[in-house]
Amino acid sequence: MIAVTLLSVGKLKENYLREGVAEYAKRLAKFCTFDSIEVADVKIPDDPSPAEAAKVLETEGAAILARLPKNTLVIALAVEGGPLSSPAFADLIGEAANRGTSRICFVIGGSLGLSEAVKHASDRLLSFSPMTFPHQLMRLLFIEQLYRAFTILHHQTYHK
Repeated sequence: MIAVTLLSVGKLKENYLREGVAEYAKRLAKFCTFDSIEVADVKIPDDPSPAEAAKVLETEGAAILARLPKNTLVIALAVEGGPLSSPAFADLIGEAANRGTSRICFVIGGSLGLSEAVKHASDRLLSFSPMTFPHQLMRLLFIEQLYRAFTILHHQTYHK
């Protein structure tokens, strides 16, 4: 069984987000070993200068890099990444498993995104949309798509 880690910046603050993520994590248990790692977000000043924004990204990036599991395929969610349909996302996971990958770590940055160091350390960049989403909501959107991918791979009727 493949192990999937979601490494993200910040704690989920809203109950509905925590409940949604918990529900999909429970559903994923029959397909994979799933765990979620949260690293602390850095307080961002209102209207940060470029230097302040860079410092936030650097600090959060260092925390992410320190928590990346070893021997893992790392896929970072970033606007610069390539988009995939739900079936193509399922294929990405299935092909990784078929090549012998036993661990995949997906990374979601904070409200300013991801540092260049994290992007460079990633094996692939993935974009969910050219639209901007709150990073906490993105966690719920991501885990739903992860569950959808596994149902596609296992030929279940969830995906329509």
